[in-house]
Amino acid sequence: MSNPRRELGEFLRSARARRDPDQSGLFPDGRVRRVAGLRREEVALLAGVSTDYYTRLEQGRDITPSPQVLNALVRALDLDEAGQAYLRTLADSAPASHSRPVVQRVRPGVHRLLDTFRTQPALILGRRTDVLASNRLARALFTDFEAMPAKDRNYARWMLLDAQARRVFADWEDQARNAVEALRLDAAGNAADAGLQRLVGELTLESPEFRHWWSAHRVHQRTHGTKHLNHPVVGELSVEFETFTLPGDPSQVLYLYTTEPGSDSDERLSLLASWTRNVADMDDKRDVDA
Repeated sequence: MSNPRRELGEFLRSARARRDPDQSGLFPDGRVRRVAGLRREEVALLAGVSTDYYTRLEQGRDITPSPQVLNALVRALDLDEAGQAYLRTLADSAPASHSRPVVQRVRPGVHRLLDTFRTQPALILGRRTDVLASNRLARALFTDFEAMPAKDRNYARWMLLDAQARRVFADWEDQARNAVEALRLDAAGNAADAGLQRLVGELTLESPEFRHWWSAHRVHQRTHGTKHLNHPVVGELSVEFETFTLPGDPSQVLYLYTTEPGSDSDERLSLLASWTRNVADMDDKRDVDA
């Protein structure tokens, strides 16, 4: 992510390859397609720019496309909201040197808020999917992020490199790919983040899945969804999540997990909450006895 113009070119090529020619509104020209998706000249035609100009964008030349051109590319490539945000962020970014990682901290009041959720798991993620805070039930449902070294408390890193994540998530591939695509979206606005560069470097070396999904240049904005788990204590359950951006720092996002009332998953999450309280009570008693 050190060169946004190069990243912009790679994203355009990736989005062009995914664009279905039959859905683009172009008339068939009878030529054999040797590559997937649209040709460069077809994207240029749909966007109303010259093929030479569009080619230079894909080549990562030092060009700043106007808002009108970006809007036209969004339509030509049929980008979703996450893709649009990613495209515009890359186009607005300038190359920058690495910066020292900025340590994000969760306010004490927000920590207290998390602790009030006794029957709902809750996490707060920050930049580059760092896990900034979690409540007791989230740590029981996923993993104890707070027991990890601070440098390892990262959701994408855990998903890709920890064998426990593969065991816990019944839909691990979908969840891990979403984490990579969310990290790719976050990276567009943090090109100079040395911590991000180290994380991407580590995942590139250690995870073949990461290398594949990262090079695909897809982006994903996690706002809500469902996770399917096979928990070692309570068994199979599905949790739904909603996200809330915290006031004062839009890069800190609260993830709140719930289950459908009366469902098997609801009963199993309640059982996990009860088990977690019992374990905590026993730990407190041992501390008192000591």
